[in-house]
Amino acid sequence: MNDRTDTEPAHGIARAPRGRFSARLVGPCTGERRAVLRHQWDIQAGRSVPLPAAGLTRSEDSRASIRGLRIHDVLITKLSYASTSADGTWIDSRYFSDMLVVDVVEKGSWGFARARDRDQLVVPAGQFIVRHTGPSWRFAVKAHTSTTTKLVLPVAHLGPLIHRRPVLGSADSAEMRLLMGHARMIDDCLDDLSPAGARAARNALLELALGVLTQQVDGTEPQLAPALVQAAKDLVRGHLSDPELSPRMLARELNISVRTLHRAFAATDESVTAHIRHQRLEQTRLALTGPLARPGISELARFWQFADTSHFVRAFKKQYGQTPAQYARSQEAPRT
Repeated sequence: MNDRTDTEPAHGIARAPRGRFSARLVGPCTGERRAVLRHQWDIQAGRSVPLPAAGLTRSEDSRASIRGLRIHDVLITKLSYASTSADGTWIDSRYFSDMLVVDVVEKGSWGFARARDRDQLVVPAGQFIVRHTGPSWRFAVKAHTSTTTKLVLPVAHLGPLIHRRPVLGSADSAEMRLLMGHARMIDDCLDDLSPAGARAARNALLELALGVLTQQVDGTEPQLAPALVQAAKDLVRGHLSDPELSPRMLARELNISVRTLHRAFAATDESVTAHIRHQRLEQTRLALTGPLARPGISELARFWQFADTSHFVRAFKKQYGQTPAQYARSQEAPRT
């Protein structure tokens, strides 16, 4: 593998209150190459945005990448590292001095330790760690592939809650689902946010981070409604074939009341129940257009939890203007 480094433009992150950034490292990043890369990164992204893998091992086969966004004083990034022969270790305190960092590990495992501490914390996939950064924190990834979503937050209102000690927990907790759902929503609509919308999105993110640390979220707070909706939609996507999927189940998973969930969806163009129905109908439509053998109408109705075939046919025709059978025939390739 070639010994090279590569960066992509950061779109003026250092000068603007919001924007996107990314970088990619292939092979060793040491000595003069690292100094050049760091200089380029500081110009493109600003010193407050972390350079990934600044102290990576000299392994020739290592790969690291970072992509993310900045919205005022908050960073939302995704870090990935891969190697077949060695661990990667780097220090993140230079850029994260006196900030709160949330790492949600999605693949592999990440190790964290303070330089003067003998104990090390290993955070596996499906877990998160929240830590108040300082000059002694290091983190490392094991060989092979590891991915984490990292949130960097101002410490003023959140730091005292962890008393300078890290907080660990499950990424499947209701509070973390809400936080990550809101982070994904910011990523999706960052370029379309007005200045006031960007500020509101930033404030809601901090409120949801507070919910992670206190293990409770104020579902009645109006500015959190979009985050509740996004987290609920994420849950729906993963449970569409589940017969238990309902507003009650979603509210239970998000640790909020059913009334609060309905209130959050009231600001959208569909109710919770309508969203579930529309997503299930979309899956049946895709099944009717796929290259594989098409399932029967009754089979589709049963698998996607419609009350019966007649109910499914009526709902499908209302949604797409054709019955499932008519739609399937319309997708057939014309005979030559």
